[in-house]
Amino acid sequence: MGVACPPASTLFFMVLNYASSISIVFLNKIAYRAGFPSITLTLIHFAVTALGLKLCSLAGIFQPKQLRISDVLPLALAFCGFVVFTNLSLTYNTVGFYQLAKVMTTPVIVFVQFVFYKQTFALRILLSLLIVCIGVAQATNADVTTSTLGMFFATCGVLVTAFYQIWVKTKQTDLDVNAFQLLYYQAPLSALVLVVVVLVFENPWAEGGLASQALVDIPVIPVLMSAVVSFAVNLSIFLVIKSTSAITYNVLGHFKLCTVLAGGFVLFHDPINAMQGMGITITLFGIFFYSFFKLTEQQTPVLPTKQ
Repeated sequence: MGVACPPASTLFFMVLNYASSISIVFLNKIAYRAGFPSITLTLIHFAVTALGLKLCSLAGIFQPKQLRISDVLPLALAFCGFVVFTNLSLTYNTVGFYQLAKVMTTPVIVFVQFVFYKQTFALRILLSLLIVCIGVAQATNADVTTSTLGMFFATCGVLVTAFYQIWVKTKQTDLDVNAFQLLYYQAPLSALVLVVVVLVFENPWAEGGLASQALVDIPVIPVLMSAVVSFAVNLSIFLVIKSTSAITYNVLGHFKLCTVLAGGFVLFHDPINAMQGMGITITLFGIFFYSFFKLTEQQTPVLPTKQ
């Protein structure tokens, strides 16, 4: 049984997502430490992404396709739900429980695809995903206390994240569009919805809000750099999921988490204990086996049926 190599374009999309996502994590970290509101930053990200896609269409990089707003609105609302509920989860839960809840996105995607899309997975794929989830849970080992409200927000966050990532692929297939054409509609829609969300949760004109801060106190350069990088992040998410699957994108996300933890240790001297180090190692083993099994699946020949 041989091992197939993924197409060069898929590898490029994954490397682009990996590099841009790692970069934006550290840029956002600088902005957050300076007190910049997180949902407002996400709004800026999607506004810049929408602008970037408009410029790409004018440059002839892709041809926009006429879509009904009603076809794309669920995707935009799911993303905004993901932003709101994950922020509320972080507010009402400990960081440890927040990270643990994010790990549950992977099995929830498997469950949703099995129940609603009749998609099945080989046992070895499921076992490799289990290893990945156990490793990530251990790597993010911390206080995991929660409350009823915190549990509710975390559950909602996991569910909308799972559906969002699944819809990123199904919408491209059902609507017969590519990543550029779908994100061309989703980005401005999400930005408009996030305007309302920002006014509710991070009103810039409220006391202590962003509008009351002096310009010198706002981390302008990290925010602008983060916004530019977000274009590559948002686009590469659509490209990776379309070329692979929501599950593979999740596994890539776990690999990025390991890199962020290791990078934090090297660059910012963030502490990593022995349990976390073991968790990173277990995660990497799980990712290796998942990748190997997926590639061998692609190489497995289809036996002809007897006439």
